Amino acid sequence: MKLRTFKMSAVALVLGVGAAIAAPMAAAQESAPAAAAPKKPSGPVICPGYVKGKTTLVGERTGKKVQAAFEAYNEDRVQEAIDILKEVDPSDDFDRAYVNRFLGNLIASQEGKGMEAFGYLKSSVEPKVLNDLEHAGTLKLLGDLSMQEQKYSDAVSYYDQWMDFTCKEDAQVYTRKAQALYEQKKFDQVASAADNAIRLNEEADKLDKNPYLLKLSAFFESKKYPETVSVAETLVNKFPDNGTYWIQLSSFYMMVERFDKAVQTLDVAYTAGFLEKDSQIKQLASLYSNAGNPHAAASLLAKYVNSGLLKKDAEMFANIANSFHQAKDYKDAASFYGKAAAADSDPEYYRKQGTLLLVAEDYKGAIKALTNALERGAEDPAKIHFSLMEANFYSGNFKAAYEHNQKAKEDKSLRRNALAWEPYIKDKAKNRGIKI
Repeated sequence: MKLRTFKMSAVALVLGVGAAIAAPMAAAQESAPAAAAPKKPSGPVICPGYVKGKTTLVGERTGKKVQAAFEAYNEDRVQEAIDILKEVDPSDDFDRAYVNRFLGNLIASQEGKGMEAFGYLKSSVEPKVLNDLEHAGTLKLLGDLSMQEQKYSDAVSYYDQWMDFTCKEDAQVYTRKAQALYEQKKFDQVASAADNAIRLNEEADKLDKNPYLLKLSAFFESKKYPETVSVAETLVNKFPDNGTYWIQLSSFYMMVERFDKAVQTLDVAYTAGFLEKDSQIKQLASLYSNAGNPHAAASLLAKYVNSGLLKKDAEMFANIANSFHQAKDYKDAASFYGKAAAADSDPEYYRKQGTLLLVAEDYKGAIKALTNALERGAEDPAKIHFSLMEANFYSGNFKAAYEHNQKAKEDKSLRRNALAWEPYIKDKAKNRGIKI
């Protein structure tokens, strides 16, 4: 695109078309009615009071070389065009600047030669002898090349020079300037450039996410978290179909401890189908739990364990069980503690499963789980014996209940409670004709 523009400029300058076009344009302006409505400024420079200078053309000797280079370039013999131009040694300041600009444009099209192109282009604008159109375009190109070569301070300088010279504003230039400032960690200056880009895009009825993202990143790096949240809110309003922005906004809400907003926002993202990673599902589950909805947390995790997105390991099963436990859904909690135990053989998982089954009045299931806990060397066996005493008692196995009562009684912390149960178990067994 840049090279095509340059081709047209070269033809005009070499063949003198520019001068031929300029005259009728000037005549047309002079003959315009005095009462005509003011038009929006146009042209390469729109500064107040600006008077277009005379178009300068290259000299005849230089022009022949330029024409030969142009013809080679037009036939895709770029390196030959560059070699021709490098042989030119103009004595005139304009001719030298023009040749350097042509060389810079051609070399810029070659891979890995940005800095060489930069040198020629810089030399072409320093004397300030190029025609306004070429001078303005080269300043902007120098800014772009500076960005490409990561010379961010130079990029800002050339973009500012372009705006000062032309009195023009351009959304893309402001966006690139904001990026250059961000790369230099001048975070306090990024928002101003980004806001100008946003303003110009809005005036042109265009939508570009990049200025918003640069503002957001600059505020975040500056630890201005409320401002970060504000920009993130704008992003989801302007670009509601981008799931990344919803997920980020939820994270920013958490940073400023607006947890109600965090869970609402991530829930919207989930409903819209934006959550695709296991970490995102885990984050939503955590927010559900913190918001007082552990059942939703457990159900969400269980769903994605079944789908395969989340690992089917003991830790995950235990997390789900814990959430169901918090929700007082004891049977489901016990079921997932059982899965955790099967995956890990940790006696603690069996103990928790048995305890919850006892609460859920599944006494046979409780006995099996608690026995597994004992057999695998669970800590505090006396407490497990006490729970087995209860499970066996309520299932009608008074003899087994009495046996576990005696073992529980050996623990000083449980002795009083076990002694209180002992006559009760004996009475029930006697009433049923069971000898213990």
